[in-house]
Amino acid sequence: MIYSNYPVLPEAHTPRIRLFLDTADITQWQNWLPMGLFYGVTTNPLLLEKAQVTCSVKSLKELAQEAFNLGAKEVQLQTWGTSVDALVKTGERLAGIDDRVVVKVPITQVGTQAASRLIAQGIQITLTGVYAVPQVLIAAALGANYAAPYLGRINDLGRNGCDDLVAMQKAIVGVGSTTRILVASIRSVDDMAFLATQGLDTFTFPEAIASAFFDVTATHQAATDFEQAARRMGAEEIS
Repeated sequence: MIYSNYPVLPEAHTPRIRLFLDTADITQWQNWLPMGLFYGVTTNPLLLEKAQVTCSVKSLKELAQEAFNLGAKEVQLQTWGTSVDALVKTGERLAGIDDRVVVKVPITQVGTQAASRLIAQGIQITLTGVYAVPQVLIAAALGANYAAPYLGRINDLGRNGCDDLVAMQKAIVGVGSTTRILVASIRSVDDMAFLATQGLDTFTFPEAIASAFFDVTATHQAATDFEQAARRMGAEEIS
């Protein structure tokens, strides 16, 4: 089903890097998704609560369709429940919204069992809540699409989050897995730039971090200088 008129690039021209906007706030999606910078959006129940979005399949279906209308290629929605069966049943309903939905499942023992059952049905999965390097081997063994470690929160535990994430990436490469390390809880664009030099290429972050990419005074000055020179040389505004 086609939800928008946004062009889809041929696979050969699709960049390896994937950036996600980490929010359930539709207003923020409207501001950022039309730029074409983001591969999609990521959500979870905490973000739904912050955006005052009801945590129901019906509500999330409407939310996902809005994101696709704005050009998102993927929407990540988190399943819920305290048992394997509950996580699976809700995950199946979320996946049934659209084949571009990725179901997020906490990387607990119960969550892992649920994720295994969902993956067996061909459902795309992100194992989320990753805090320890060995956990990425769980995602690799299951064949999950993504494993989502929380960079900032790992730092809060007194560890070096960047070092841990580099080790995670090396583990994934070492076992030949196609699982992507989806870096979450990002608090600095500099951390992203560093991790990119180490081979990590998938990031999700809030609007404040997206804005920080463009908060470069020298770039703004250069753009102003270019525009002023164009006007001095006879350029006119074309609308």
